[in-house]
Amino acid sequence: QVQLVESGGGLVQPGGSLRLSCAASGSIFSINAMGWYRQAPGKQRELVATITSGGRKNYADSVKGRFTISRDNTKNTVYLQMSSLKPEDTAVYYCNARRGLITSFVDYWGQGTQVTVSS
Repeated sequence: QVQLVESGGGLVQPGGSLRLSCAASGSIFSINAMGWYRQAPGKQRELVATITSGGRKNYADSVKGRFTISRDNTKNTVYLQMSSLKPEDTAVYYCNARRGLITSFVDYWGQGTQVTVSS
């Protein structure tokens, strides 16, 4: 089992910044990628950013240039640095870890952390 614990969410004004952290523990072997997803009330969960075990990054178009995903392998932690935040960024942000298996994969999810962008 993989446990993912997010932290760093909160209330911030438009244009502000937040850094989310996701600490992974448990059976973390063969985790091929980690990422951040978000879900606003009444909307589908959407991809925000991912980072592979090799360090390749992918971002949603809506956050490119504003968000940066990174990881610290020594701490088994992935980060999401969010800048120039907009009210549209308000959502619950979930950390994701994907374990690749022989013929499939398994996703693990954190409990979520609330990000509210409001004046």
